[in-house]
Amino acid sequence: MRTLNSTTWTLTWRLLRGGGRHGNLGVALSIAASALCTTLLFLCVAANLGFGARATHTAWRTPAKSDLSHSVAIQAVATTFVDGAPVTVVDVAAVPGGRTSPPAPPGMPRFPKPGEVWTSPALAELPRWQGVLGLSGLPGPSSKPTTGTLGRAALARPGELVAVVGYAADSPTMTTNRGTDPRRPGDMVTPTPIANFKGAHPTDGITAQYQDLTKLTTALLIIPLLLLGASSARLSVSRRDSRLALLRLLGAAPSRIAGMAAAEAALTATAGAVTGALGYAALLPVASNIPVAGGSWYDSDLWVGAPILLAILTGVVLMVTISALAGLRQVVVGPLGVVRRSRTPRLKAVRALLFVAVLLGYWQLSKGRPLDINAVVYCCAAVFAALSVIGPWVVGTLGSLVTDLARRPTTLLAGRRLLDDPKSVWRAVSGLTLAGFVAGFFALFSIAAGSPWATPGQLSLAVPSERVAAVSELAETRLRRAGIGATVGVTTTWVATGTGASGVGGSGVGGADRAEGDGADSGPGGGGGGGGGGGGGGGGGERQLTATVTDPSRLDVARVALTGLTPGQYPLTGTDIDWQSREFDHDFHLATLTVLAASFTIAIASTGITAASSVLDRRRTYGLLHLAGTPLRVLDTARRTESVLPGAVLTTGAVLTGLFCAAPLTFAGGTPHLDARGLALLAGCLALGFAGLAGASAASRPLLREVVRGAGPRPD
Repeated sequence: MRTLNSTTWTLTWRLLRGGGRHGNLGVALSIAASALCTTLLFLCVAANLGFGARATHTAWRTPAKSDLSHSVAIQAVATTFVDGAPVTVVDVAAVPGGRTSPPAPPGMPRFPKPGEVWTSPALAELPRWQGVLGLSGLPGPSSKPTTGTLGRAALARPGELVAVVGYAADSPTMTTNRGTDPRRPGDMVTPTPIANFKGAHPTDGITAQYQDLTKLTTALLIIPLLLLGASSARLSVSRRDSRLALLRLLGAAPSRIAGMAAAEAALTATAGAVTGALGYAALLPVASNIPVAGGSWYDSDLWVGAPILLAILTGVVLMVTISALAGLRQVVVGPLGVVRRSRTPRLKAVRALLFVAVLLGYWQLSKGRPLDINAVVYCCAAVFAALSVIGPWVVGTLGSLVTDLARRPTTLLAGRRLLDDPKSVWRAVSGLTLAGFVAGFFALFSIAAGSPWATPGQLSLAVPSERVAAVSELAETRLRRAGIGATVGVTTTWVATGTGASGVGGSGVGGADRAEGDGADSGPGGGGGGGGGGGGGGGGGERQLTATVTDPSRLDVARVALTGLTPGQYPLTGTDIDWQSREFDHDFHLATLTVLAASFTIAIASTGITAASSVLDRRRTYGLLHLAGTPLRVLDTARRTESVLPGAVLTTGAVLTGLFCAAPLTFAGGTPHLDARGLALLAGCLALGFAGLAGASAASRPLLREVVRGAGPRPD
C-alpha cells in the first residue's frame, strides 16, 4: 500500500519516540493491554484444543459397531475403581477366521493375544493391578508383569488408569451382554463387533460435557478479551487524534493520516501480541499441571500449534488496527473541531432499543425449549455485544443527569466528563461490567452431586435371580478367604448394571454360570466357568447382590475378592456410580471460579490501564484546571466519581442481565434459585470488582499528581 510506505513508517516511529516520558508510558500501557488480551486468548483456545485432544484420544474406547461381514475384532468396555479412581478396562478379542488381522489399538504396537494385558504406566504401578482387573482370583501381590505399556495415543491424560485385556472370542467375557447405565455413560459397553479402532465419538459422555463447559466459559471470556484488545488502540485517543488532526491541518492527505494511525496501532499491537505469546509459552507448564477432569494435561494437548499461533497474532494486530482506524473519521473530516476539542454529538437512544430487542429475542428463543451449547454461546455473544452497545449510551445519559443535578464542583466535573466522552468512560468500566454479567450468570447455577445410590461402603453386583443363592455363597467364601468381615445380602436398590435384563432398575448381570465352582480364575482366555451367553438371567430378571464391608479401609481389598464373580462386571458402591457427576460438579465450580477470576483480572487490569492512560490523555485539561485554581483533591475526587458512578450503575445492570440470561437454562435443568452460595458468589465478586476499581484509581493518583504539578502555562 502506498499509504504505508517508508515515509509513513518513519513519521510514525519518530512521533512514537518523540512522545516524551508520558507518551512512552501511554504506549507501554497499550502494549500491556494487547499482551494481556493475547495471553488469555491463547489460554482459552488451548483449553478447547486440550479437551478436543482428550476426546480424540478416548474415542477408540467407544466401539463403532461394524457389520459382521467386515468386523475383525470384538471390543467391550467396563469400569472398576481403585481408591475412588476409575479404571477403564477395554476387553478385545480377534474374530476367528476374519478376513484380515485386527489392527493394533491406539498406543499399542500390535493387537493383544488372549491372556495378554497392556496397562497404562499409572496402572502398572499399582501393587495389586491383576486383582483390580479380576485376573488373579484372590487378592494378593502380582507376580506376573504386564505384557506391555500403553502409549500416549491411548491415554487422555497423565496418570490415567487404563487396561487393554486380550481374550478369546468365545470367552464368557466377550459373549455376555452388558447393559448401559445412563448415570455413567460410557463406563460400560457391550461386546461389539468392530472393523477398526476409530471409535464412535459419543456425544453424551463426560468428555462431551467438558467440551460444552469449555465452550461456554470461552464465550464468557472471549468477548471481554476482544473488547480489551480493541480498546488498547484507543487508550490515548485524544492525544493521538490531536496530533493527527494537526498534521491534517498542515496539509497531510487523509490517506497519510490513516496510514500513520494504522502503522502506530500495528506497531504497538505487534509488540503486545508477541509479548502475550511469550507469556502463554511461559504459562504453558503451569497450565498443564492444573488438574481438570481427573488429572493434569499433556503439554502437547495445550500447545496451539504454529498455524493457530500465527492466526491469533495476526488477528490481534488486525483487530487493534481496525479499531484505531474506526475512530479516524472526525480527524479526517473535521480536524479543526478535534484540535479545538469541540463537543462530540450525543449518542442516540436507539442503542437502548437494540439492547432490549436482543434480550427479548434471547427470551423468546430459550422459552419452552432446551438450548444446545452452540446456541448458548451465540446468545451470550449477542448479549455481550448488546451490553457494549448500550454501555456508552448509559454513561452519556448518566452524565447528563449528574450534570443537571450537580451541587458540588467534583460532581459537576465528573458529570461533564461523562457527558463529553462517554465512550472513553465506558472503556474504563466495560471490563467490570462484563465481569458482573458473568457473576450474575453463574449465580443461579447450583450443581450438587450426591450419592443417593445405596451405602458408600456396600459393594453391589447384578446377579440373575435364579443364581443369587449360588453367587452369594461364593462371595462369602471369597471374602472369608481374604480375611474380610462383610455381610452378604440382597437389596432392591439399583446400583450395579449387568446385562440390561428386566429386574431391579431394569438392568443386571447375565452369564452367572461363571460363578460356579470355587471362583476359578476369571482372567484372559475365558477360563473358569461355562459359557455365559448374552442371556439375561432368565425370566426372573436380575437382583442386586450386596456385600457390606465392616472395615471401610478394606473396601478395595473386598472389591478385588469379588471381582470375577460374573464376566464383564465389577463390584460397585453407590459412590462409584456417581463418579462422573461428582467429578464434573467439582470441575464446574472450579471453572466458575476460574472464569470469574479471569473476568475480574481482565476488568481490574483494563480499569487500571485505562485509568492511567486517561490521566496521560487528559494531562492538558488537568493542567489547565489546576492553573485555573482547581485543587488536586477536587480533580482526584471528580476522577474517582466518574469511574465509580457509571461502574456501579452498569455493573448492577449487568448482574441483573446475567441472572436474566441464566434463568432459562436453569429452568430447563430444574428450579433456579439464588441460594446462600450464589449470594456469596455475587457479593464476593462485586466487592472484588469495586475494590479493584478503587485500587486502579488510587494507583494512578501519583501520576495525576505528577501531571498537575508539572503543568505550566503550556502544559503540552
